[in-house]
Amino acid sequence: MSDNTTAPLLVAARGGVPSRTPVWFMRQAGRSLPEYRKLREGTAMLDACMDPEMVCEITLQPVRRHDVDGAILFSDIVVPLKAAGVDLDIVPGTGPVVAKPIAGRADVDALPVLEAHQVQPVADAIGLLNAALGDVPLIGFAGAPFTLASYLVEGGPSKHHERTKALMHADPELWHALLARIADITAEFLRVQVAAGVKAVQLFDSWAGALSERDYREFVLPHSTRVLETITSVPRIHFGVGTGELLPAMREAGADVVGVDWRTPLDVAVRRLREAAPELPAPVVQGNLDPALLFAGETALRREVDRIVAEGKAAAGHIFNLGHGVLPDTDPDMITKAVEWVHRAG
Repeated sequence: MSDNTTAPLLVAARGGVPSRTPVWFMRQAGRSLPEYRKLREGTAMLDACMDPEMVCEITLQPVRRHDVDGAILFSDIVVPLKAAGVDLDIVPGTGPVVAKPIAGRADVDALPVLEAHQVQPVADAIGLLNAALGDVPLIGFAGAPFTLASYLVEGGPSKHHERTKALMHADPELWHALLARIADITAEFLRVQVAAGVKAVQLFDSWAGALSERDYREFVLPHSTRVLETITSVPRIHFGVGTGELLPAMREAGADVVGVDWRTPLDVAVRRLREAAPELPAPVVQGNLDPALLFAGETALRREVDRIVAEGKAAAGHIFNLGHGVLPDTDPDMITKAVEWVHRAG
């Protein structure tokens, strides 16, 4: 097992100068790969996430195929909730569905506490991966408190998050109690991963972009901060979708690397981050190719890769990624070519 200290991804995450621009893709392990679909056939998502050998193989597949500079642990943001005892399932074509959505104080008080042994299969998978990955660092991850709260309150995915927003404004005390309970679960899940040997972590606040900056700072930032401040030994990446107006606040939560979706050019994001906190070290960013452009053909894709690599030079460090996850119908060969072009351009 390597200590990965000179791995391009970790050098860039620390604001150093890597040997090449590092690249990995959110959802690189999954539905776009035929070998993944074959392996997962007949196995439910949450069962797969708790099978160490399957997690190891699925996580390794894109590293073998694409030569990416980071492996993202195959899991799901609701795994720690399910492991702790929350009654939920991932419904194909829908996403996470919660049997009894949070509606009042009794529901919040009934939320379980996550114990490390409940996610031991995840730790076991990390052990297998560290033995197999060599110099490629493994990235652990978890869902941020707001995004997990939205699933618990709405009962599943939501376009408008109306029940979630209504609860946070109608009963702030209950809202903060809910997020504090979720933050404890998320922090424990990340601690288990770091103890098992992941070399970086990413906190996904997938739905934070649904909030105004004012609401984010009041209702979300304290809880994401609590999660991220429990992790100090590895780089922390913080990412959300549609969060161009929230980037400085998301960095304040404790991010060493700020993930940027495709809506905001990286050089613009870097400028916003610098201006918001000139006293801090120059920002490090991750992103931000539009996943749809993997369907646009080689000429258009290469042009976008070159543009993003150039814009990333405005930052102290740049980890190339998508502005969200790989779409299921993406041609894996286009992912491989994008990786080659990033390495050449950077």
